[in-house]
Amino acid sequence: QVQLVESGGGLVQAGDSLRLSCTVSGLTFNNYAMAWFRQGPGNDRKFVAGISKSGSAIEYSDSVKGRFTISRDNAKNTVYLQLNNLKPEDTSVYYCGATNRYVLPQPSYLYDYWGQGTQVTVSS
Repeated sequence: QVQLVESGGGLVQAGDSLRLSCTVSGLTFNNYAMAWFRQGPGNDRKFVAGISKSGSAIEYSDSVKGRFTISRDNAKNTVYLQLNNLKPEDTSVYYCGATNRYVLPQPSYLYDYWGQGTQVTVSS
């Protein structure tokens, strides 16, 4: 059974930092590219950052570039998202997704597995 478990969300003030983690079990982690998405109420799930199987390729959405950093530890089956200089508009539920494609797709429907999400709330 494949499981993706996110953690690290919370309530913070604008300018603060958080570190999200997503630990994966039930699949061969280094065979999957990983990504973080976020979804607000009534909105589609949107790509935030993605990292290739080996970690050699990384992509960010324009809205988080320079503030968020994605990384992975294949020995720990975990992908991370460091969120710095948080803004109220970053408030959302953050999901990690896994895809076995060789590229880093941005449409959420191209991801095979999802976690349950972790809430990030940023107050002004």
